[in-house]
Amino acid sequence: MRLAIDCLMPETLSFADNVLTLIDQTKLPSDLVMLECRTVETTFAAIQRLSVRGAPAIGIAAAYGVCLARDTDGARDTDGARDTDGNRDTDGNRDVRARSAYGAAIDRLAESRPTAVNLFWALDRMRTVLESTSDDNLLHDRLVSEAKAIHEEDRQMCQAIGRHGAKQLHSCKNVLTHCNAGGLATSMWGTALAPIYELHQSGHAIHVFADETRPLLQGARLTAWELSQAGVPVTVLTDSMSGSLLRSGRVDAVIVGTDRIAANGDIANKIGTYPLAVLARYHNVPFYVAGPSSTFDTKLKSGDLIPIEQRHRDEVARPYGIQLVPDAADVMNPAFDVTPAELVTAIITERGIVEKPNAEKLAEHFGVLER
Repeated sequence: MRLAIDCLMPETLSFADNVLTLIDQTKLPSDLVMLECRTVETTFAAIQRLSVRGAPAIGIAAAYGVCLARDTDGARDTDGARDTDGNRDTDGNRDVRARSAYGAAIDRLAESRPTAVNLFWALDRMRTVLESTSDDNLLHDRLVSEAKAIHEEDRQMCQAIGRHGAKQLHSCKNVLTHCNAGGLATSMWGTALAPIYELHQSGHAIHVFADETRPLLQGARLTAWELSQAGVPVTVLTDSMSGSLLRSGRVDAVIVGTDRIAANGDIANKIGTYPLAVLARYHNVPFYVAGPSSTFDTKLKSGDLIPIEQRHRDEVARPYGIQLVPDAADVMNPAFDVTPAELVTAIITERGIVEKPNAEKLAEHFGVLER
């Protein structure tokens, strides 16, 4: 019997009546809180503080966030509005300001987080619509349509990644993952967790070891929560336990998501992914990376060029308001690290599998996608 996993938790994000509604992931797992974003700035803040996170979900949220510019910063006026000289605004002036507000929204949202390339991929698509639509009366509807298309494409990519990844994991009973690359990070099933959901739905018994993922505990708070909601057996371990777990022989494969894939196959993912890849190689455990084509960045030849977000010291020093580090001590808090392609067994995309990825194989796989 196929389980209705899609119905077990609310959508990560949705858009209706010019309101972007998100699961506030900072409140999980103790509270399931829906956050409503009605302006560009509330969307920006939600992305920056990780209320919405995961490369695909960030891109979708940003696309919808652009659409909210129509109702902010004076972009949509009521009858009788006046311009800066005190004269009544014409429809033309309002249209110009609306178009300008959409462009400003794209620029603003691009500043929210630097590493996840899906953010820029989605915003580039929204900018293309803005620049190619000459009729201002059609502009808002076309922007909303494009955002919805980005959202739907992600759903389709998640399902396809699940199908392809399930073939790679079909003989696995226990898999290890890091951070959260499930439904909370995308539009539905996720990337790294999509094959697990596909196998679980088909009746295949599979168990997940989830790294706690310090300092923000996305594995413990989010991955364990959504897998539990779906009825998938999950065990949480601290990041430093993964080496001894791999040595024990209890892990059949490691699978993680990615926020950016460089042209040569190097991948950026949540901090702690690189040492996990090294440990997997040492213990001869396959290391899989799951990501959609929107995560592939042809402009960067290698992972050395991927910008790494540096986050606030308090995430390490004062998590949840509890001081763990003395004020006089410095803190390192990069959000991501880079895993070289040589440590990746295969990259799983919506198009299929790229084994032992390199620049040539990826260019062929993606048809040399250009942005």
